[in-house]
Amino acid sequence: MDATFTLAPGSGDPLTVRRLGFGAMRITGDGVWGDPPDLDEARAVLRRAVELGVDFIDTADAYGPDVSEDLIREALHPYRGLVIATKGGLTRQGPNAWEPVGRPAYLRQCVLMSLRRLGVDRIDLWQLHRIDPHVPADEQFGAIAEFQREGLIRHIGLSEVSIDDVEAARRHFDVVSVQNHYNVANRSAEDLVDYCTEHGIGFIPWYPLAGRDLAVPGSPLADVAARVGATTSQVALAWLLQRSPVMLPIPGTGSVRHLEENCAAASLQLDAAAIEQLDELA
Repeated sequence: MDATFTLAPGSGDPLTVRRLGFGAMRITGDGVWGDPPDLDEARAVLRRAVELGVDFIDTADAYGPDVSEDLIREALHPYRGLVIATKGGLTRQGPNAWEPVGRPAYLRQCVLMSLRRLGVDRIDLWQLHRIDPHVPADEQFGAIAEFQREGLIRHIGLSEVSIDDVEAARRHFDVVSVQNHYNVANRSAEDLVDYCTEHGIGFIPWYPLAGRDLAVPGSPLADVAARVGATTSQVALAWLLQRSPVMLPIPGTGSVRHLEENCAAASLQLDAAAIEQLDELA
């Protein structure tokens, strides 16, 4: 199993990252709103992730909003050997409230504000958080392509999309990553995973542990975990890594202990019996 994946391998500007990254949504407050309950712990989680070899951190301007990007800069800037991916295109109206806005002027603001908060001149991977159904998709894609031509963003990804969406976007720019809801128990994006595998597009599964529901004792993964001598969260992440060579899981947490547990999944190899047992969960 490859430990790394290269985004945009044939572009002349490839970007290689380790396949187990960190999702920075959970270093915010309840409902992904406001500051986390322990700011020092949130900063410690980010620093420990880098110590453990994580070199791919995924965030978004909507996490907080702004809080996650601000904490990443506080804890990790300058980003030596780190790829910081972020997203834009969702507005916030309060805890657990999200509304897509895809007007080109707003998307430009998202990019420029993320550049400022993260303290960079160019974003390595900028992802459209959601396609706004009230704005023609070609307008959104065309604007993003322009941001790339201007040098504001290096590579482009999409979030929560269909195969048709990806193909429409590829008429405007090279889609190097797709970020959709997917885990061992939720295979709703199975066709999209296969499409990304065929075309060499990185697949970033959000909610890889189903909000840690898959990690609790007694979960359906417990039997497999006991047999292979691992935790349930490690089994869930190892399954993702073995599902496809383009898979880039980004488990998130606000706890150093959980972070260390998650990162250990990169070295877990599941046997055929375990894979078969886990496939029966879907």
